[in-house]
Amino acid sequence: MMARPTPSTREAYRLFRTVPLRWMDNDIYGHMNNVVHYSLFDTAVNGWLIEEGLLDLRHSPTVGLVVSTGCQYFAEMAFPDVIAAGLRVAHIGGSSVRFEVGLFPNDAPTAAAEGHFVHVYVDRESRRPVPIEGARRAAFERLAV
Repeated sequence: MMARPTPSTREAYRLFRTVPLRWMDNDIYGHMNNVVHYSLFDTAVNGWLIEEGLLDLRHSPTVGLVVSTGCQYFAEMAFPDVIAAGLRVAHIGGSSVRFEVGLFPNDAPTAAAEGHFVHVYVDRESRRPVPIEGARRAAFERLAV
């Protein structure tokens, strides 16, 4: 049997984005629904990409497609928590990048959940992989751990 991973602390992440939970994020059990975790991961990553000028939703010639994702759950979160989504890059390949996101409710020192997305960068039209270069690679390197 594999040992259960332990949650990371805030120090393990390079950047934080604040995301308040909404009433509708709670499920019948009174905590944040599983699907909301993935939505917060997506919001944190894509919000950062847009702010960095690395993604124009309508016109970027290259886009990152998710090819792998996962999540570890450590503690419950629920409305009205305010989430600090920690962001880091664990791996940069030739055309792929692994983003990792930790969700920290309120002032919690450790993540209540941690997830990852692997994006493969492709040409918007052909959907063929393209190299990660220039400003995009430099931005990813700033978040690398």
